[in-house]
Amino acid sequence: MSVIMTLEAAGDAKALEQYASANKEKMKAIVEAAKRHGLIAHRFHGSVDGSRVLVADEWPDRQSFEAFFQDQQAEILPLFEAAGVTAQIEPTFWQELSTHDAYGWGA
Repeated sequence: MSVIMTLEAAGDAKALEQYASANKEKMKAIVEAAKRHGLIAHRFHGSVDGSRVLVADEWPDRQSFEAFFQDQQAEILPLFEAAGVTAQIEPTFWQELSTHDAYGWGA
């Protein structure tokens, strides 16, 4: 069963978008590397007030993400630096629970 990985940090969501717009080829290269490591789905989100950023990914397993992050860390960290993130980013891994109320995402 796949895992959801989230990274959340205080940072400027608009600045992250601006970095991504100015560095489209870098962004594409990172996601292509992630796909080679097994990435299933990926999104960046910003809080409504723009003061926090969230990465939400789906991976086959934790090890796939960790291998990708180790391989691409030098490319990924500038994204967070551009958003003014100063705290160390720590991923959280989530597994689906069987609660008999799944809806959407192909449930």
